[in-house]
Amino acid sequence: MLKLLFIITIFVLNLYANDKVEIYASDINSKGDIVKADGDVVVMYKDYILSAKKAIYDRSTGELELFGNIRATKGNDYKILGNHAKMNIAKKERSFKPFYMLEHTSNVWWSGSKSMAKGDDINTTAGIVSSCDPINPLWKMEFSSSNYNQDTMFLKTYNTVLYLYDIPVLYTPYFAYSLDKTRRTGLLTPHLGLSDSEGFFYQQPIYIAEQDWWDIEIKPQIRTYRGSGVYATYRWVDSDHSKGSYTAGYFKEKDKYFKDRNLENNTHSGYNLNYINDNFINHFFGTDLDGQSAIYTDLKYMNDIDYLNLSTNDSTQNVTSNQIYSRINIFYNNKDNYFGAYFKYYKNLASQNNDATLQQLPSLQYHNYLSTLLDDYILYSFDMKSTNFTRIKGKTAIKTDINIPLSVQTSMLDEYINLSYTTYISAQHTAFGNNNEEKTDSMDYDGYILRNYNAFNISTQQTKAYDKLTHAVDTGVEYIIDGQDTRSGYYSYCELKNASGVRINSNDKICEFYNISQTQDNLKLYFSQYLYGDDGEQIIYHRLSQNISYSTDNNTTTQLENEFDIKITKYLTYYNDIYYDYDESAISKVFNNIAYNNKSVNLAFSHIYQQTFTKEPKETSYVTSSLVYNFNKHYSYHLKADYDVENSFNKNKEIGFLYKKKCWDFGLKYIENNRPVLKHGSIADSIQDRIIYMTVALKPLMTSQNKNSTFRYVLPEKTDK
Repeated sequence: MLKLLFIITIFVLNLYANDKVEIYASDINSKGDIVKADGDVVVMYKDYILSAKKAIYDRSTGELELFGNIRATKGNDYKILGNHAKMNIAKKERSFKPFYMLEHTSNVWWSGSKSMAKGDDINTTAGIVSSCDPINPLWKMEFSSSNYNQDTMFLKTYNTVLYLYDIPVLYTPYFAYSLDKTRRTGLLTPHLGLSDSEGFFYQQPIYIAEQDWWDIEIKPQIRTYRGSGVYATYRWVDSDHSKGSYTAGYFKEKDKYFKDRNLENNTHSGYNLNYINDNFINHFFGTDLDGQSAIYTDLKYMNDIDYLNLSTNDSTQNVTSNQIYSRINIFYNNKDNYFGAYFKYYKNLASQNNDATLQQLPSLQYHNYLSTLLDDYILYSFDMKSTNFTRIKGKTAIKTDINIPLSVQTSMLDEYINLSYTTYISAQHTAFGNNNEEKTDSMDYDGYILRNYNAFNISTQQTKAYDKLTHAVDTGVEYIIDGQDTRSGYYSYCELKNASGVRINSNDKICEFYNISQTQDNLKLYFSQYLYGDDGEQIIYHRLSQNISYSTDNNTTTQLENEFDIKITKYLTYYNDIYYDYDESAISKVFNNIAYNNKSVNLAFSHIYQQTFTKEPKETSYVTSSLVYNFNKHYSYHLKADYDVENSFNKNKEIGFLYKKKCWDFGLKYIENNRPVLKHGSIADSIQDRIIYMTVALKPLMTSQNKNSTFRYVLPEKTDK
C-alpha cells in the first residue's frame, strides 16, 4: 500500500454523479472510507488543481481536507493560497484558513483570516484587497467581510477602509467593483471638487449597458453653494456603418448664487444629437447603389453657455466661444457626380434673442467631376450651389452660384514645359425676402452677375535622384486677365458703391450679402521644391509665391509669401510661413512653429504675428506652447501656455505631473482658463478659472485620464474686466 507516486482515482457518488476527484501522492493509505495522502499531494477536481503537503478524504461524506502550503488554481483565472482547506465535494463547499486569492485577469488579490465558498460565491472574513505588491502595498482596502462571485466576477466588501501606504484616507460601509473588463451596468468613478464660490462638488456617473449595441451614462451632480443637475448620454450602434449619441442635461441654480452673480438664467438646459451613417441610402431605402452616401448630424440646443461648462468638472473642456452651430450634412458621391445638402443653424449664446442671426437652411450642391471634350484636349467641370440664407428678423436671401472652368493643356520640349489655358465662367443670382424697408422704387433689388476671367499658365516639374536624396522642383508663371461681366439689380448698385470708395461690410443694409470681388489682371510667379530621403520621407519643403497686379493707373506688387518646412533631425521639425508687404516695406504676417517629438520629450512652440495696414492699424501677436516630458516609466511632466502678447493676456496655463506605478497612478495639475458667462441683460462676460486637479487611480479600479480627475479645488475666481 506504500508506493512511490501511487495514483488513486475516486468516483464520488452524489447528486452530481459525473464529478470525479483524482488524488496523486507519493504515499497513500486507505482504511475504510478514509483515504490519507502524504508527500507532494496533488488533487484534480474539474478544472481545479490543488497541491498540499497532506490530504485526508472521507468517501462517506465527500469531504476533502488539505494541510500545509496549499495552492489552488482554476485554469488561468485565479490562484488561491492557504495553510488549511476543507472541501465538501458533494455539497460543493470549500473553506480556506488563512486565505489568499489572486485573480489573474485584473491582477487583484485579496486575503483574509478565513474563507468559505459554496458554488460560485467566495466569502472572506477580516481581509485586505489590493493590486499592489503584497509586501508593503502602496494602496490597500481592509474589510471586515467580502463576497466574490466567480461567474459575474463581482467583488463586494463591507466596512472598508482605504489606506495609502499605512495612512487611512477613506471609510465606506459598502464597496463593490467588477473585476471583469466586459462592459456592464454599474457605478463609474465619482468626481469630487471644492470651490470657494460653488462649494463642494460631487458627480456620480451611473453606467447602464444591458445590450451590446447601446449604453446609457447618467451623471447627477451637486454643487453645494451653486445648485444641482443631471446630464445623461445615450449611445448606440445601429449597423456596421452607423452610430450615434444623444446627450441632454439640466442644471438649477440656487437663488443666492443666481442673484449674486447677476446671471441671465437660473436654469441651464440643452441637448446634443450626433449621428453618422456612411451608407445611409442603401441602409434606409434597401437599394444597391454604387458610390458612397453619408449623413452626418450634429444638432445642438442650449439656453446659454453654462449648459456646456457645467457638464464637466474639467475646465480644459470649457467652451470659450459665444456662438455654436448645428449642422446636418448629406451627400451622395460616385465617380462622375457629387450631390450634397447642408443645413447650418447658428445660435448666438451672448444673446437671449436669436431672431437676427443668419441661418443657412439649406445649401444644395451639385458637382460634375473633371471631364474631357474633343479627344481629351479640353478639360471641364461643373459646380452649382444654392444657399437659402434665412432668419426671423432682417433680410433673407437665396443665393445661387455656378462655376464652369474650361481648360486646354499641352506640353512641349519632350514634356519639359507644360502649357495650359483656362477660362473661368461663373454666374451668381440672388433673390431677397423681408427687404421692404431697404427696397426703393428706383432699384430692381433682385439681381444676377455673369462674368469670366482667363488664366494662362506655363510651368515645369523636374526631379533628380541622388544616392540618398531625391530633389523635386516645380516652378511656373500664371497670368490672369479679367474678362467680361454683366450684372443687374443690387449687383450693379453695390459695385457702384464699391467703386466710389465706400467700404462695404456686414452692417450695410443693402449690400450685406455682396461678396463679389473684382478680378485684377495679375501675374503670379510661383516656385516650390521638395527634398526626400531614401526612405521616401519628406525632409524639406519650400514654396515662394508672388503676385503682380496690373491696372490702368499703376502696377502693384502684392505680398510675397515664403513657406518653409524642414525636418532637421529624426525628432526635430521647423515650419515658417511669412508674408512681406512691398508697399509698407514690412512683414504683414509671420507664423513660426518648432516641434521636438521622441519617446521622452514632446515639445511644441508656435508664434503668430499679423498686422493690418489700414486707417486703424491692428496688430496680433499670439504664442502657444506645450511640453510633455516622460522622465522614466513612472514619472511624466507636462506644461502648456497660451499668451496674447499684444494685449499682455494669459489665455490659459497648465502645469502638472503624473506618477504611474503598476497598481496606482497619482497626479497633480494646475490650470488657468478663461470661461465665458452670460449675465443679466444679455451681457457677455468671462471669468478666469484657477483650478488644482488631483488624480488618484487605484488600478484596475480607476483610470488616470485627464477627464476622470478624482478631485479638483477651484481657487477664488478672477473676473475679466
